[in-house]
Parts: sequence; C-alpha cells; structure tokens
Amino acid sequence: MRRAVKSKTGKRKTKRRSGHTALPGFVEPALATLVDKPPDSDRWIHEIKFDGYRIQARLEHGKVKLLTRKGLDWTAKFPTVAEAIAKLPADSALIDGELVSEDAKGISRFSLLQQDLKAGRHDRMVFYVFDLMHLDGADLKPLPLRERKAALAKVLGRRRAAVRLSESLTERGPALLKHACKMGLEGIVSKLADAPYRSGRGHDWLKSKCSDRQELVVAGFAASTADAHAVGALVLAFYDRGKLRYAGRTGTGFTHETARALYRALKARERKASPFDSVPKEERGRRGPIWVEPNMVVEVDFHGWTHGGRVRQASFQGVREDKPARQVVRETTK
Repeated sequence: MRRAVKSKTGKRKTKRRSGHTALPGFVEPALATLVDKPPDSDRWIHEIKFDGYRIQARLEHGKVKLLTRKGLDWTAKFPTVAEAIAKLPADSALIDGELVSEDAKGISRFSLLQQDLKAGRHDRMVFYVFDLMHLDGADLKPLPLRERKAALAKVLGRRRAAVRLSESLTERGPALLKHACKMGLEGIVSKLADAPYRSGRGHDWLKSKCSDRQELVVAGFAASTADAHAVGALVLAFYDRGKLRYAGRTGTGFTHETARALYRALKARERKASPFDSVPKEERGRRGPIWVEPNMVVEVDFHGWTHGGRVRQASFQGVREDKPARQVVRETTK
C-alpha cells in the first residue's frame, strides 16, 4: 500500500509501499439482479436506486476521467463533477457511482438529466458515489463492502455539491422499499455488506423496483399526425438469444422538441425491411411504421407485460447512449 501524507496545500499525497498496484484504466462494473422483494436480513445494506447514468470516476495525479458502464469517456459532458473529483484528497482513485439530475424535491429523474445534457445545464447534476475500488495504489476490491464504503466516506470528507456519498440505509429491505415507492423513487439496491467487489451481474447486489422500467430497442417509428417531422410513436423491441423480439409501442412521454429530435435521429437509421424475422401482427394494419436499424436504446416506464410479451402503457423516458442495443434483454426477476 501507500502511506498517505499531506502536502503544504493540505491535499493528501502518497508514498509508495510494498503491495502497490497500478490504477486500472477501467473495471467492468458490478451489476444488480432484479428481484421481486428486497432481502430482509441484517447481512444486507440498502441504498436508493438512482435514475441516471452509471459512471466510473478515474482520478490519477489530478487528472480525471468519467467513464460509462462500457468504458466510454464522458468527462466533457460533466465538467462540474470532474472538477469536484479532481479536488478529492487522493493521488489516485477509482470510484463507482451514478450521475443524476435532481428535481426540486431532490429526486433523480432520467428525463431531467437528458434535458440538462442537451441544454448544457450542470447545476442540478450530482454524482452519487457508492463504491471505492482502488485508492492510492491499493486494490480495495477484495475488501468487504462496508470497509470500502467507510474508506470512500473518509475520502469524500465534507459534503460537496457535485459529489455525494450514497448513504447506506439500515432499515429492513421490505419496509424501505415501501417508503421509497411512496416518495416517488425508482426503488432500492440491496448489497451484501461483507462481499468483495465482483464485476458483472451477480447476486451480491439485488435491485427492487417501484415500477416496471427498463431499456428497450427502437425497431421503427410512426410519424406524428400533427407534425410530419416528429415522432408520434416508437416501435419497441428487445433481444432474446440473439433475435430481436417485438415488445409493442409507446406514444407518450415526448415533448414536441424531443419528438422532432427523435424523428431526425431515426430517419437517418431508416431501412426498407422490418428488422424482425416477420412483421408483428400488431404492425401489419397500422399506418407505417417506418422501420429503422435497431441500434437506438431508449428507457421506457410501463405497467407490466402482457402474456404476449408486450409492454403495457409504456412511456418514453429518454435515449440511453451508454448501452449497446445487442445487450438489451427483457429483465426478469430471479
């Protein structure tokens, strides 16, 4: 490890000790598995499920990179967060968290984050951090979660506007989820307190949602009846064992500006033939749709699935640029 000392400026510097490990360029993030109910045991800690972009912050000698869950460099999109990370009292660190925009009630909204990114607005953006994988030459991934979070809280120190700790909630999981849903939150994430950091989707982290919400692929669209250059509805799909499956439509959740932006983006992806093996029966008698290359991912809120695998009362929430379309599958509880 390295021994931490303070410079004349007060920022912690480090001296190398044996056991030093180089800061990784990127670590595949740990992902939560969807469950019907959160665990009800003191082996677990719980956190609020945020509604934004998963971000890995990489700090090295004062330089910061903000990476998406697939390793894309999005530092330029979030300058205030990058500046706050650069000021942390560490020489090197790898921090896991979720970047969100909060409304007036302090609730994160993905649609709000989309608006802020488009407008170049940063005052509502917050990076909620919940894990510390590497610090000043030490690989913390093998340590229990509670120790990693304690180390993270120490690094963060005082409350900062742009970077905040995702607090560990000790209330029982089922009661906490009920409370979160009443507050209008997306849900909670439950994590084994003694587990190491494991990349990929597993059962150390479990997510419980207040509503059915997930990413879906856009396979086509219908133009608005009020504006021929705006989207009126999106044809939705997901992948199942490598094949594109029809999931229904959504025709709500767009502002007029968003509907026009979607039209431009999807028109550039237009293709003559359906991307499905055969045209879904629901689409055969309808006006349109205009088929597109299935490479745009959107987040959709809905009220369950029909027996035929269609989403009920789906509402568009925003475009997701951080996830490849081929990885979008129907989420099911374990």
